[in-house]
Amino acid sequence: MPVGIEAWVGQIPPITRAWLALSVLTSVAVQCQLVTPLQLYFSHKSAFDNFQLWRAFTTFFYFGSLSLDFVFHMFFFMRYSRLLEESSFANRKADYFWLLFQSAILLLIISPLVNLPFLSSPLAFVPIYLWSRRHPSTPISLFGLITITAPYLPLALVGLAWVLNGTWRAAAGDLVGCAVGHLGWFIRDVWSREMVGGPSMLSDAPNALKRIFGEL
Repeated sequence: MPVGIEAWVGQIPPITRAWLALSVLTSVAVQCQLVTPLQLYFSHKSAFDNFQLWRAFTTFFYFGSLSLDFVFHMFFFMRYSRLLEESSFANRKADYFWLLFQSAILLLIISPLVNLPFLSSPLAFVPIYLWSRRHPSTPISLFGLITITAPYLPLALVGLAWVLNGTWRAAAGDLVGCAVGHLGWFIRDVWSREMVGGPSMLSDAPNALKRIFGEL
């Protein structure tokens, strides 16, 4: 790996870096025909009835074949996951992992209801949505064409995915990700503030997970 790229990758916080690396490697493996998308997608029957448990993992790392849509999702996912991990979750790797883990479990549960075999894009929208809600006054320029404030970013990206793919169904997973992201934001920023006793296990990682990440 060239020194410049290695230095750039090393600056990405660990959770985002691991997710990015696994996602790129998965798409490259498909492109090189080492595996096929049919071996990666999630369905309850295949994963649990047929004991192909890896599907509950690989579904979160396949963003599609190497294409403009792949680059689009990689850019925005990496950018805002990194910003969130470096700001709200600075020195709190366990809490960020806990957010993504809870969101992934919820997506696995609702996947059969909305017919989403791949859950990478919905999960990627969770940090995008949370970051946008926590920085409501931040202006964002979309490709130098229009400027919006952060809370409108998720809907703008959903619309852009719709345009790039030519069908609203391509944006359905992103909308589901926004809904799951909204729930994660509500638990951490609204419910934890209003409930008696403050944060709970729903909003903060359990101590066992914090020990794994060396934060206790």
